[in-house]
Amino acid sequence: MSEIETIGFHYVVEAAGCDPEVLGDADRIRQIFLDAAKVGNMEVKSSYFFKFSPTGVSGVVIVAESHISVHTWPERGYAALDVYTCGTKADPEKAVDYILEQFKAKYAHVSEIKRGIEEDDDTYTHMIMTWEEALRKNGKE
Repeated sequence: MSEIETIGFHYVVEAAGCDPEVLGDADRIRQIFLDAAKVGNMEVKSSYFFKFSPTGVSGVVIVAESHISVHTWPERGYAALDVYTCGTKADPEKAVDYILEQFKAKYAHVSEIKRGIEEDDDTYTHMIMTWEEALRKNGKE
């Protein structure tokens, strides 16, 4: 029996200054996420997106490596983004960067959580690294 890799990378992102039109369009977000999965070398298994009334979208793309999810507040230009992948095949950071670009985010607070770190006593822990970014809009800062 082969050993299963428990290490995963979980990106928790607060995206601000996003385009309200994009954040309110469930079909557009679905396509952005499907494209982000390709950019991040992930295998899509399923997706579901829901448009709230009067505003906002929640959605998830299930990938073989785990998931990409979001909840949006178009009226605030804010999106709570979550990208988690197991193993080392996928590149979740590329997927995050692609989504932020498509959302036209001006700012992002990012936490990268390395999960599934095995301890000596058969327990698991995680490590967190956090940073903030002022993002480019239309090629300009």
